[in-house]
Amino acid sequence: MEAIPPRARACVACVVLGALLCLLPLPSLHTPWWAVLLLAAVYAAGEEVARRRFGGTFYPVLLAAAFLLPPPAAALVPLPAAALVRAGRRPEGLRRTWRAAQLAVAVWAAARVHWACGGRDAVVRSDVARALLPAGAAVLAFCLVLTVLDGCMRAAAPAGRPDAPVPRGTAPLRAWRGLFLRSLAPVAVHGLAGLMMAVLWRSPYGPVAALLVLLPMGVSWWVYAQYHRERAAHRATIRALVQAVDIKDGYTRGHSERVGQASMMIARELGLDDERVEVLRFAGILHDVGKLGVPTRLLRKDGPLTPEERRVIELHPEYGHEMVRGISFLGEARSAILHHHERLDGSGYPYGLTGLQIPECARVVAVADAFDAMTSTRSYRRARPVGAALAELERCAGAQFDPRMVAALVRALDRDGWHPAVTAGDGSAAVPPPPVPGPQEARR
Repeated sequence: MEAIPPRARACVACVVLGALLCLLPLPSLHTPWWAVLLLAAVYAAGEEVARRRFGGTFYPVLLAAAFLLPPPAAALVPLPAAALVRAGRRPEGLRRTWRAAQLAVAVWAAARVHWACGGRDAVVRSDVARALLPAGAAVLAFCLVLTVLDGCMRAAAPAGRPDAPVPRGTAPLRAWRGLFLRSLAPVAVHGLAGLMMAVLWRSPYGPVAALLVLLPMGVSWWVYAQYHRERAAHRATIRALVQAVDIKDGYTRGHSERVGQASMMIARELGLDDERVEVLRFAGILHDVGKLGVPTRLLRKDGPLTPEERRVIELHPEYGHEMVRGISFLGEARSAILHHHERLDGSGYPYGLTGLQIPECARVVAVADAFDAMTSTRSYRRARPVGAALAELERCAGAQFDPRMVAALVRALDRDGWHPAVTAGDGSAAVPPPPVPGPQEARR
């Protein structure tokens, strides 16, 4: 444990002590130990499969134990899995200890809440209607304990340390932000499966019928894993295209990722749903993919472009649209790639669309693209400060840019600031920036 900081060690020690206190009444309990062993074995097997095949966790059996067993006995169920299932990252022993103690405390808390709410009697009588409320309270307790303990470890672990039990540290006041809400829905689904297991266990059909509940859960996890594999393939496709653009147009390396980030900020500020936010992020990342069809000598030319050369570069939205038109998961991002250089007054390209003729997604990407172009250093001009770039966007709103998109970006940056994940440009300084970011910066 020498590599672990003192605060993280203290956090692990406190949770382990709490788990031991939860187990203290075990010697005086009268409980069917075969049930404890069976549930522990099923949980260990399920956790191994869930981690290896689906990259997730396996809570239904733990929650079924909380509904069926006394709290100290229920707290025993996750312990064998800690000894058998690999943690996957070092320090292996500390991670297993942390996970076992954390789950033991969470299951104990869920069982205590369930029994206090009268859930045990409802489960024994197989009264599903009466069992729902105690089960819901137990699920909330389980989820709350897990998120509080995870938040403590996130606050205690140093940022970026791969050897910490939780590999990402964060500020104490932000450690718990969003953890509970993100985990509540999946834990609630697992809790419903656990309640079904517990009711069937106590019914005349017995434990065998209860374990059959895990079959549809396994199918749903398989479908979910396939969905995530498909999304991973989508991201790999996009990453390959962006890397190809960055290699060809070295002056704008990192620009695509930053435009994706700014597009996502605008979309969230507009209140768009998560699916459209993700599509707009793809649109921002891929907006310049058509540069793969533009001669490299034009993209890397240091001097001014001739009118003929500019016309060639202005074909890149159409090239990009042709390249991605067969990628169905991009959806409306394809029209953003085609129209992100259109202007509200009709002076843009490739088709000279005006106003609302320009798709909404393209109007979002146009603002994000111009903002990053102005705030990034290029070989032919210096970067502008964020405030100056926003002022320029507001000045051009209504003629070049959609005022609603500009206002959304201003609000998002006022609240969150601008912290691009990728630094672009070669750091060289050239000439002062042009007064208006638009078609004259066709190489961005």
